[in-house]
Amino acid sequence: MNCFWIHTIWIPGFFFVFGFQGFPVRSVDMQRATDNITIRQGDTAVIRCYVDDKVSKVAWLNRSNIIFAGEDKWSLDPRVDLVNKGQLEYSLRIQKVDVYDEGSYTCSIQTKQQSKTSNVHLIVQVPANIYKVSEDITANEGSNVTLSCLANGRPDPSITWRLLNPSADSLDGEEYLDISGIMRNQAGRYECKASNDVATPDVKYVNVVVNYPPAIENAKSSETQVGHMGVLQCDVAAVPKPEFEWYRDDKRLSNAQGISIQIVGTTTVLMISNVTEEDYGNYTCVATNKLGIQNASLFLYRPGTGRDKNGSACLSQSLWLLLASITCLLFKC
Repeated sequence: MNCFWIHTIWIPGFFFVFGFQGFPVRSVDMQRATDNITIRQGDTAVIRCYVDDKVSKVAWLNRSNIIFAGEDKWSLDPRVDLVNKGQLEYSLRIQKVDVYDEGSYTCSIQTKQQSKTSNVHLIVQVPANIYKVSEDITANEGSNVTLSCLANGRPDPSITWRLLNPSADSLDGEEYLDISGIMRNQAGRYECKASNDVATPDVKYVNVVVNYPPAIENAKSSETQVGHMGVLQCDVAAVPKPEFEWYRDDKRLSNAQGISIQIVGTTTVLMISNVTEEDYGNYTCVATNKLGIQNASLFLYRPGTGRDKNGSACLSQSLWLLLASITCLLFKC
């Protein structure tokens, strides 16, 4: 009702009181209802108004505020001007559109008989923007972790999460991604993507490190002849990176004549350069970090003694089969 009063009473009054002379114009095309124009923030919007030679005066308004009266500019906004193509067009151009430009725009004209208006509603869309995301995080295995990703935009963006390694599958979560009892295989680079189809999605990343105690994955014994180099190796999975120690029986070993201990990442190697009879026997690799400790026994043995882990397992299995066969014969099973 208020808009009707403005357009039917106030505008003709404005023309009558100020009596400005518009340039020769033509009546506006009023056949269509109010239109919506959707524009992206930062782009240029052109709001069209077409006229014919029956029009005597014309003006542009925004929320009842006069922007142009004829060719006279009332707005102080330097981004706003008119687009005139001959005498057929009286269009409003807004450069570098922002959200406060959104709203109703009215092309108001006056003929000898009546005033008419053409209304356009300008909708300003804003690309998705992630304005806050979790910092990189380190957590102990089994603890609960929450990652946050806050974004804005017009329309409101949708937020999705992915763990990029190894499969990059989508995860259930929006602004907040809750991980209960995080496991070591859930460590890695997490991707947060905010999208509202206005522009290219905004993407941010969070690196998640999961601490866990050492686990010896491979312990390699060595079958070595006297006078040759013996090599014992421990491969360990652990975060943070473990510290290593080597023992022969209860004696801790260190780099000395004939013995070299090397550590590369989560692997340690004990090298005995010139094996003697006294070097044969049991060795212990110990891996430690702040979450725990684990050790493994390895053997340096002479060829043919079958002291390696796999050989011992095979020998044990063969003995059990032989014993079972003898028992079966004795009891006639």
